[in-house]
Amino acid sequence: MLPLFFVFCLAHDIFYLYVCCMKNLTKKLVRIQGSLKAPKNQRNNFGNYNYRSCEDILEAVKPLLAKEELLLTITDSIAPEPLFVNAVAEITDGVDKIQVRAQAGINLNRKGMDVAQCYGASSSYARKYALNGLFLIDDTQDADATNNHANTSKNASTAVLEPNKDWLEDKGDKFDKAKQAIKEKGFTITDIRKKYKVSKKVEKLLLT
Repeated sequence: MLPLFFVFCLAHDIFYLYVCCMKNLTKKLVRIQGSLKAPKNQRNNFGNYNYRSCEDILEAVKPLLAKEELLLTITDSIAPEPLFVNAVAEITDGVDKIQVRAQAGINLNRKGMDVAQCYGASSSYARKYALNGLFLIDDTQDADATNNHANTSKNASTAVLEPNKDWLEDKGDKFDKAKQAIKEKGFTITDIRKKYKVSKKVEKLLLT
């Protein structure tokens, strides 16, 4: 049997080593957070704003991860009731790890999107905000941060309201952008009406 004093010293050394390793990982993460510049390379022409995607963040952070010799992984899972995506962004040095989680609701009733597209959009949204939390990226000023992937009460079009709204015609550039916003960004007719007057005929065309 090992002497009690020896056991105590061994436990103390192991704890000290663990704290030092965690401190080292934390320092590396702090350096990445301070250096990371994730540009907003995506454009929403209908909402008239730029935003960054999950892929934009990953491309920006890869060189910093390589420099610090850290591994980043992102996984997600589906919760059935209520239906949402739970994403986990994890950074590790091979010994210790730091995790951040984010959730996004799944709306299977979006016009112009099949089930796979609905799941994919919510997965991308949740992964992006897990990365935001891990690397301290603030997207609160992005119109993208308020879209309804997360079932929030606000939406992206509120940033571009116009007091004197024009009628949305059934063809042309404005119509195409509105339809694209519904199909690809999860906008609703209510969102479109906040910028344009929409007739029943045009509404039907937008949703087909």
